[in-house]
Amino acid sequence: MEAVILILGLLFFAFVALGVYVSVKAIGAAKRGVDRTITQARRTVEETALRAKSYGQAGVGGELAQLRLALRTSMRATQDALQAGVVEDASLSESLGLFQRLSVHGRELDEELKKLEHEPDRATVASLLPSLKQRTERITHSADSLRWAARDRARRFTDDELDALNAQIDVEAGALRHWTAETDEPQGQGQAPEQGRRQGSGPDDGAAQAITAPDPRLQTGYPWQKAPRPEATN
Repeated sequence: MEAVILILGLLFFAFVALGVYVSVKAIGAAKRGVDRTITQARRTVEETALRAKSYGQAGVGGELAQLRLALRTSMRATQDALQAGVVEDASLSESLGLFQRLSVHGRELDEELKKLEHEPDRATVASLLPSLKQRTERITHSADSLRWAARDRARRFTDDELDALNAQIDVEAGALRHWTAETDEPQGQGQAPEQGRRQGSGPDDGAAQAITAPDPRLQTGYPWQKAPRPEATN
């Protein structure tokens, strides 16, 4: 009896511990989701403000906003492309690692540009603009190179797969047309044309398919397929 009570107690504490663990994991996941939402909202608001400054503000302030907007746009596009591509192509992990190193320089430049937006000495900021533009162009050029290289690689794989598929279709099309060569062959002596046509086919060939039509609901649809018209009822 004591052993049963001990086992029940251990099971109870195990279930309690499991419940606490699941609750902590759920709370952590919810918190991370909220943090991502807040970060995304803050980023959207900031980039909207940068876009407004780059178009509506003249002088040094507008140029700084343009640099920040160009930098952030290029880096985000490259990050999205590499993270999406590495799921299907593991060889992009090295490119993703290089981009993470590049992101350190991009983040430092973005912080520097952000601070200079509030710098009251506009003359000094104007003198720094040429070097800031050069740094921005170097970083965005590297990011763009990684992004387009990843896209070219994915497009190359798609083209190779399509070429192989086209070759298989050509072979299958040739096999389907092989009946023309068979019908041109001379028939054997003593075999009537009607007898040759009857060989290899029973009286019920195709009857089942003609009576029992395929269910259109079980067929996989594609955007270019037309929906079957309902059969007319007498």
